[in-house]
Amino acid sequence: MAKKRVLVFLIFIGIFSTAYSIGSASNMSEQDSKSFIKEFEQAVEGIDAIGIFTHNASVALPMFIPGFGMAWGSFAAWSTGLAFKALVSTTPALAKLPPLAIIYLSPFGVMELIAYSIGMSRSFLLISIILKRKTSLKEEIRPTAIEIGIVIGLLLAAAFIEYAMIQEFGSSLVHPKSH
Repeated sequence: MAKKRVLVFLIFIGIFSTAYSIGSASNMSEQDSKSFIKEFEQAVEGIDAIGIFTHNASVALPMFIPGFGMAWGSFAAWSTGLAFKALVSTTPALAKLPPLAIIYLSPFGVMELIAYSIGMSRSFLLISIILKRKTSLKEEIRPTAIEIGIVIGLLLAAAFIEYAMIQEFGSSLVHPKSH
């Protein structure tokens, strides 16, 4: 069972990464990019680590819903890729990075990828159990609760790391200093 769980988890890392890549390769008009950036700046103004965590947890927890969580997670990944595409249009420094680098090369990105993939893969496992009716869902309460705890812990740590990195590097990435 552990091998199956790891395999399903790895498959969903691939699915999340693919959906993100599709979003980051999507075409966006300049007007849509500017609108997105304006909304994004308003949403993150004054945000702290707890705000980042709350947002990410509100995205991650529905990923545990049997069946729905897989679609929700894929949509969230695609939307995040689209957000990256919009940010690239206004931040030339980001254009030099491959889109997946933001996820795979930042500590908080890896932690969020793992958290979201845990939720999406658990959604798949739960819907499989429901459809096959081989075992009782009661047997899945404990492993699901443990995974939710892991996801919350990962997202909390990721939020504090992301916030620290934004404090240290954020403004220089978005508004590079002239030398």
